[in-house]
Amino acid sequence: MLCRSRNAGFVAAILKNSNIQEKERKYNMRKYIIKRLLLSVLILILVAFIIYTLMRCLPASYVESMAMQRATAPGSKSYEEWIEQLNAQYGLDKGILQGFIGWCAQAVRGQFGDSWKFTVPVIDKFFEVIPVSFAMASISFVLELAIAIPLGVIAAVKQYTKTDYTITTVALVGMSLPTFFFAAILKLIFSIKLGWFDLTGLVGRNYAQLDSWGKLLDMAHHLVLPIATLVIVSIGSLMRYTRTNMLEVLNSDYIRTARAKGLSENKVIYHHAFRNTLIPIVTIIGSSLPGLFSGALITETLFSIPGIGYISYQAMIAGDIPFSMFFMCFIAVLTLVCNLLTDIMYAVVDPRVRVAA
Repeated sequence: MLCRSRNAGFVAAILKNSNIQEKERKYNMRKYIIKRLLLSVLILILVAFIIYTLMRCLPASYVESMAMQRATAPGSKSYEEWIEQLNAQYGLDKGILQGFIGWCAQAVRGQFGDSWKFTVPVIDKFFEVIPVSFAMASISFVLELAIAIPLGVIAAVKQYTKTDYTITTVALVGMSLPTFFFAAILKLIFSIKLGWFDLTGLVGRNYAQLDSWGKLLDMAHHLVLPIATLVIVSIGSLMRYTRTNMLEVLNSDYIRTARAKGLSENKVIYHHAFRNTLIPIVTIIGSSLPGLFSGALITETLFSIPGIGYISYQAMIAGDIPFSMFFMCFIAVLTLVCNLLTDIMYAVVDPRVRVAA
């Protein structure tokens, strides 16, 4: 009886200690997240101020081009008078710090003004073009993971074989050659030689006559080459990164121990080794998420896709401060959030990782 009571007390103590550790872990996680969020707000304010300062210091601005246009009209005011009037109209006659504070006061209320170049509210223009870029980037991202990670694992498992050399060569080619080269090759083969796809554009000539399903298929048909370009230029680095980390894990002592215990090779590779390979890959995946919303500037321009990347580029070169400020701050917020999520995902992927408050 005495032995049983001691065992019961010992088990109860272990359970109590485990509960205390779990509560402490949750408390540390909450405290860590709050600290990171407060730090992120401070970083966002500093980033927004730097962006606003750079936008105000652009060598060519929307105000200057508009003043030059209006000054050339018959009987119009002089260029200097138009500059003064437009600066006052858009709040550019104030100092940078004062103007930034005014922008922040509006942004906190969700008011980002009208785009100077596109003459529509910034939010409306953003939601008009973001679906195309998001669809392209999401499909490309899924295909990149589905292709690069398995090929990287296969290359590591079959190290120094023809398969490894072939996958490594493909990865190096994808990493080395620029986006515009792949886009030009794809357009030459599939648009000019074979005639399977249009050279540019998001929709075809008969788009207006199609039903809803036909319009969706038409847009999907025009996105094949841009998505293929994004996938080709992005899989190389992830493939090499996966291969390198997989090789490091496969040479670990615990993998040798697992094999010595008689576990099957598939279980050793895909259950033990691959799980630990995911830990560093989480970093790359997390840092790639903002790209889903930032658009692919070069690809969208080459294929004349009206996505957020191409539209934001047009706004920046025109000196469109409202749209550029909103877009770049939006990307900054996404980056900060994704960095926080990446840190939290570490604890999910690897139970050994603990967050210290």
